[in-house]
This record gives sequence, C-alpha cells and structure tokens, in this order.
Amino acid sequence: MPTLEKILLNHDLGFLRIIASLWGVELTSAEPANAAAELASTLCDAELLEEIITTLPETSQAALGALSDTQGRHPWDAFTRTYGPLREMGPGKRDREQPYLHPTSTTESLWYRSLLARAFFDTEKGPQEFAFIPDDLLEALAFIGFSNPEPGQPASPEPKPTNEPIAKKASPAAPPNLDQPLGRPATPAEKAIVQNATDGLLEDLTTLLAALRTGHECPPLAFSQPLALELLAESRLIQRPTAETSNPTAAPNLFPEAIKTFLESPRAESLALLSRAWRASPTLNDLHLIPSLICEGGWSNTPLATRQFLLDTLALLPKNQWWSLPALIRDLKAQSPDFQRQAGEYDTWFIKRQSDGLYLRGFGHWDEVEGALIRQIISSLHGLGLADVAMTQEGGPFSAFRLLEKAEVRAETGKININSNGRISMLRPTTRSVRYQIARFCEWQESPSIEEYRYRVTPQSLKQANAQGLKASQLLSLLAKNAAGAIPPSFLKAVQRWEINGTEARLEHLAVLRVARPEVMNEMKNSKAGRFLAEALGPTAAVIKPGAEAKIMEALSELGLLAEVLNPPPSQE
Repeated sequence: MPTLEKILLNHDLGFLRIIASLWGVELTSAEPANAAAELASTLCDAELLEEIITTLPETSQAALGALSDTQGRHPWDAFTRTYGPLREMGPGKRDREQPYLHPTSTTESLWYRSLLARAFFDTEKGPQEFAFIPDDLLEALAFIGFSNPEPGQPASPEPKPTNEPIAKKASPAAPPNLDQPLGRPATPAEKAIVQNATDGLLEDLTTLLAALRTGHECPPLAFSQPLALELLAESRLIQRPTAETSNPTAAPNLFPEAIKTFLESPRAESLALLSRAWRASPTLNDLHLIPSLICEGGWSNTPLATRQFLLDTLALLPKNQWWSLPALIRDLKAQSPDFQRQAGEYDTWFIKRQSDGLYLRGFGHWDEVEGALIRQIISSLHGLGLADVAMTQEGGPFSAFRLLEKAEVRAETGKININSNGRISMLRPTTRSVRYQIARFCEWQESPSIEEYRYRVTPQSLKQANAQGLKASQLLSLLAKNAAGAIPPSFLKAVQRWEINGTEARLEHLAVLRVARPEVMNEMKNSKAGRFLAEALGPTAAVIKPGAEAKIMEALSELGLLAEVLNPPPSQE
C-alpha cells in the first residue's frame, strides 16, 4: 500500500494544514511537496502517534484497530457503511464549513487526521476501492503495540451510536462470535401456520429420476426442481451436461447402478446422502437457485464458504425451538452484512429481480439478495427434512423456523392398486425402487393429489419399455409382489398376450370420404384427387390420407358436387 507521504502529496496545502492542526504540530513548509514530506515524518513519530490515538473517541480507536487487524485495508463501501460516510467537499466548501471540527462520522474523524486513506487496488476480481492505513503509519502503529481494542474484531463491527464502544463481530469466514444466538424466539403470530419437515424429497427425486430415464415430462414437484437436479448431480446419480458438451441443454446422463443403490437404501441413508452432498458442494450455487432472482454477467461467488457460514450461524440456535426468521435476517445484516460479498461488491454483481427485471445494485437491496439467500438456505433445510417452517398466513413467506436434531423418515408401506383397464395407482410413500421401475412401463396420468401417483399400461408404453430392455413379464412380477390385491385376470391376460403377439387391436382416428353412388367414387379415383385416397372401405367409401381433406373438397367441387363435413364426436374415456 502507498506510504503516508505519497498519500499526502495528493492533497492541497490547506488540507495538510488541517491535519497539522488536529495533531497539534506546526507546519513550517509552504510548498505542498515539502509540507507533505515534513508532515509524513512527524505523523509517524511513535510518541506523538500514541498520544494522538489516546485522544481519539472509542469508536475511532476501534475502527482504526479493526482496520489494522485486517492488514490495514478493507473495502471502502463496507467500511463507510459501518463507520459512516465521508462527505465529499472541494477545498472552498471544506474551508467554509470546517467538517474536521465537527465530523459527522468516525470515517471523517480518521480522514481529517490522515489516519485513513482511500484508493483503488487490483484484486482477483479487478480494481476495487479500499479504505486503508498507509504502510509507514501501519508500521508505526505496530511499533507502539497498538491493536484492536477488542481482540478478534474485524473491520466491520456492528455499528453503534457515536462515542459508544463497538460490539464484536465475526469475520466472514466464521460464525458470529456471540454469547447469544442471533435473532430471537418466534412470536405466536410468526408461527401461526406450520409446515412440518418431511422426507417427501425422496418421492420427488424418484419421480424426477424416472422422468429423466423415460423421457416423460416431469410433473410439478413439491420440492424445487432446479435444486432437485443439483442434488442428484452432487450425489453422483446423474451427470449434468457441461459447456464442453455438444448440447448443454440435453437431458443429463444417468448412473443406473448408483440410482439402484440410492432407491434401495433405507430412507434415512438416502436423505443423509443428499444432505451431505448439499453441505459439501462447492458448485451447487444456492444464490442461483433463488426463484425471485436472475444472476447475470461474469462475476463469481463462493457458494460453499457462504453456505458454511450460514450453517455455522444456524448451529448456534437452539434445536427444536421456533425462531424468528425476520429477526435472524435483521441481526445478520447488522453484524455480518458482508458474509456473501466480503469485498462489498454490491454494485458489481449483476442480479436482477425476476418479477420486473430491476437490477438490485447497491447495499439498499441487501434484503432482496442476502435476505433471500438466508431464506433459501432455510428452505433447503426444510426440504431435506431438517427444519420445520411456519408463516403468519396461508401461502405467505416463511416467518419462523425450527431446526430439528435429525430428519424424521416414514416407512415405505404404500401399496399398488391395479384396475382391469390397465390403470395403476399408488400412494406415498410406496417403495421407491418399485415405483421407479413401474413408471418405466407406463404412460403417466395426471393425479388429483400430490399424495397419489397414477399410471396406465398401454401398448405404446410397453413398446418403449421393451426398447430399454424391459420385459412385460417383469412388470407382472413387480405388480404381483407389491399389489394391494390380486392382479385382475383380464389385465394379466392382456399383458401376457401382448408379450407374445404384440399389438392385436388398434383404434384409429381417420378421415373417411363417403359418396352416394359407386360411380362418384370411380370419378374421384380417376381424377387428380385419386392420389389422396388411401384404403377403400367399400364401393362408396374410402380413407383419406392425413392432411388431404382440402384437396378432396376441391376435387369434389370440380366434379360439380357439394360435400358436407361431419365433425367427429368428442372422444370419451
């Protein structure tokens, strides 16, 4: 970092004289460069420096000590957000209003004593503005043994009113070092409507895996589908396409053996696998999964470190006790606002609101970004069966949560019901591996409830299953072992006959031309429209090729015939 003399060379002679007056020294040089050198030498005098520091307010001492504890520099935006702004003034306004005699912030108090400077430095993410202590002044502070008045306090402690001590605050890499957890217990209103944690994520992932395997469109899930896909990838059950693949939007590759183990494992083990994968993943980006936000641009974040900080913070809360989510967010904002954007990148991350496309730039949108991320972490814990959540009214946002010691899991006791017409239904939770296999043999039907799954066996679904190496006899074996009752004989016979003979009957929707006399049909066959006629159904009827209805109508008109079109009756189940 620059030396004090180099910093002082950037200021006018009037500013240098202000510094000298606040330090109680006489500045003899009238030429700015000489005055800067003279003042820099004086300010680094150990005895004078120690005397000046002892006269500073406690807030200024804490800010200076906190800055020295972070190698002498901290992002300017974060520093001024904590210790107050520096009013921008030219020399004329400064000399008229004399802000150095009546500073409105700790930042100004240190600035006009030249104990604080500002400049841009190169970082891994490009140039960034920092508050810093000049190098030689930092060495002088170390020489006199000056350090943070409150050990362990970084450069962004919780703000307090002027002239009051600064409270402790944790570094972004560790949870807050507090005697009491952040936030407070939830009020009765905050926990009015309760949603208990469940292990239903396992059912959703079974559905999603079956959809990926069969090519079916996945029905709506109770859990977030983007996060579900990330959990499957992080658990090594699927392989997501990468930018290097020829088609990054293609369906991911599946790992059948890993999926088999996952579906056949006890529910508690499967849920624990997902939880470990989420906690340890450096690539699963919780910020990108927030549905209300859209992240754009080339900036990058550190999702694992951020997630670990929030989980460590939550670990300080009492288990099995309802806790206020707004209060937790409020306290985190006050004590560790930069837990995600440690360098204060509130203007360089391009994040916009999904609802209206507004870019959320600046610290003023902290609640919509960092606050939303905290909610996302709580939501993930809820989905993993590790937290109950509550809201003030039905359908509202989470207002309270309760961390659990461990996830509660249900037994897979659901049975399968089979109708003679090929319909299959089952309730949650049915054995996951069985439902996954049955879903591969069937067409998927819409269900009236999230607690029920409906399928239907059709010749087309059996053909698709057969193309994947599955046999109809395997379906019958699965059903025989897991059905609530006996398989209907007619259904059993139909599947067995299909396996031997294939499709023996078809229903087709056809366009048919019917005429009054055979002579008319002969005229049609001999006209240019004859090529649009397909299978003859008799002397006065024939099937029209798909899409040729208009051509047939034109040909009839040329023959001097007016034809009427009869719409088919509505289809019936």
